Amino acid sequence: MTVKWSFILASILTSAGAMLHIAIIIGGPDWYRASGAGNELAQMAESGSVYPAFLGSVLVLIFFGWAIYALSGAGIIMRLPLLKTGLVLIASLCTVRGLYGFFVPVLIKTEYVVGLGIEFWVLSSLVWLAIGLSYLHGLRTNWSYLDGKEQ
Repeated sequence: MTVKWSFILASILTSAGAMLHIAIIIGGPDWYRASGAGNELAQMAESGSVYPAFLGSVLVLIFFGWAIYALSGAGIIMRLPLLKTGLVLIASLCTVRGLYGFFVPVLIKTEYVVGLGIEFWVLSSLVWLAIGLSYLHGLRTNWSYLDGKEQ
């Protein structure tokens, strides 16, 4: 079996995103603001609401789940159910989010979008696009392996 570096990179990047969200939860209101989560979530955290931490925790679980699917696609851990379908969905979501962020500041001029600034949208979009492209490259180079056929 060949090493599937694209999926390993995708797993590392997605895990880093999960850990960043853990840091945001621990960091509190200022971290919510700095991360682009918005002033509303930061104010909720300041007032003692558990909603921002709950929402962040859901994202952490999703991102770690995606990282596990990438490791399965890389052949490092056991084959997960619906592996190919899951990886296609993950790759699509990450890539669409990456592309979406380049157009949002131009097309949608809400207070939220403008408040985050063009730098946030460009940087976060580049990160999401890099993650999505890692998953897509893994899919492209390992398609037959993902069907259960060794390469």
